[in-house]
Amino acid sequence: MADGGCLCGAVRYRFSGTPSSSVNCHCRSCRRASGAPVVAWITVRCSELSVLCGSPAVFHSSPGVTRQFCNRCGTALTYQSGRHPEKIDITTASLDDPEAYPATAEVWLEHRLSWQPTSPDTEKSEGF
Repeated sequence: MADGGCLCGAVRYRFSGTPSSSVNCHCRSCRRASGAPVVAWITVRCSELSVLCGSPAVFHSSPGVTRQFCNRCGTALTYQSGRHPEKIDITTASLDDPEAYPATAEVWLEHRLSWQPTSPDTEKSEGF
């Protein structure tokens, strides 16, 4: 079990179980949504995630994709694709203990900014 939330504390969540993946995403969409050169995500089953307080805002960033964020401070919280409706990605950095879930893979490397380094310890993938 792990807890997390947004910068201002308006949204808090908890997930149970073990993430099925932990990745660093270099895609343009994640960069734009976060304002960061790369976004770390863990993937859990939707049934394992519960919002403890607050109500995240929803943004449909592309066809079939829903992102949730705090509508007060703007913290990016989740990503969900209609291709895998049973799964949801949570921003690793929004966890209370992000160190517990180091990335094991890096995805969408064809979108990687030339000055953004990759970790030598992760699997690499052009897509996801």
